[in-house]
Amino acid sequence: MKLGIYGYGNLGRGVECAVRQNPDAELVGVFTRRDPATVKTLTGVPVYPAAAIADYKDQIDVLIICGGSATDLPKMTPVLAKDFNVIDSFDTHANIPQHFAAVDAAAAAGGKLALISCGWDPGMFSLNRLYAASILAQGADYTFWGRGVSQGHSDAIRRIPGVLDARQYTVPIEAAVEAVRSGSQPELTTREKHLRECYVVAAPDADKAAIETAIKTMPNYFADYDTTVTFITAEEMARDHAELPHGGMVIRSGKTGLNGQHTHTIEYKLTLDSNPEFTACVLVAFARAINRMAERGATGCRTVFDIAPADLSPLSPEELRAHML
Repeated sequence: MKLGIYGYGNLGRGVECAVRQNPDAELVGVFTRRDPATVKTLTGVPVYPAAAIADYKDQIDVLIICGGSATDLPKMTPVLAKDFNVIDSFDTHANIPQHFAAVDAAAAAGGKLALISCGWDPGMFSLNRLYAASILAQGADYTFWGRGVSQGHSDAIRRIPGVLDARQYTVPIEAAVEAVRSGSQPELTTREKHLRECYVVAAPDADKAAIETAIKTMPNYFADYDTTVTFITAEEMARDHAELPHGGMVIRSGKTGLNGQHTHTIEYKLTLDSNPEFTACVLVAFARAINRMAERGATGCRTVFDIAPADLSPLSPEELRAHML
């Protein structure tokens, strides 16, 4: 399958690396809004201007859109879905239905296939929530993220006027995690499950108080959490926050038996050295599925719930039955 990368930040670089690990994938090129002459790729893949993307409609099987969820993907994905089979990692959970509707209309009109909100959450965690809730019908779901850097939340902070750079760490509250693992099925508020730690490099003349207020009151990102904002220098950012680790867990505890006398816990956990590189690997696997589904004539928009597991794997059905089942 011939893939394209639209946007070349941390996620785009991760996709570039992930393609090299999948022999059935080939990278046509990187498309950037920057001057292509200023962009040097990790593997020497060609770089083209984003404005020229329409010229490559017949050369790309699936276009992987590597923009931010705050402002990029709501605009980019519907526009590109008219001409390409696309996949994105839109992660603003509250706005997924609205994003799906916009992308579905565009992809259907163009006779193309799109997959939105693909990564590890939303994405792999979404699948595990679905599987666990379907199996343990009487129970409760819990999702914990971190401790790690959220790319989407960090990007949202960087969009605030006066912010030069930012890292946002999501931190599970350990007492909440242990209460869930006990099987007691506690009722936890958003604020009781996670903390958010923000490290910000501000412009010399920036109003730091205004930046802190803008962060702590930002809906869908920080308003519902206990959030700390620490202003640091660019040197401290480079020294202490250069890496992008993340992870988390999905836990469901439920009861079975005639009187609900038996307790069961399902836990799916990820520990990631690199959030963007892992997300990129998920995107490439699902790009394979989108390519196969498009070849079968599928159009419109999908989520990870609509993808058959066998379509993710480079193995044949016979190989899967022999070695994976």
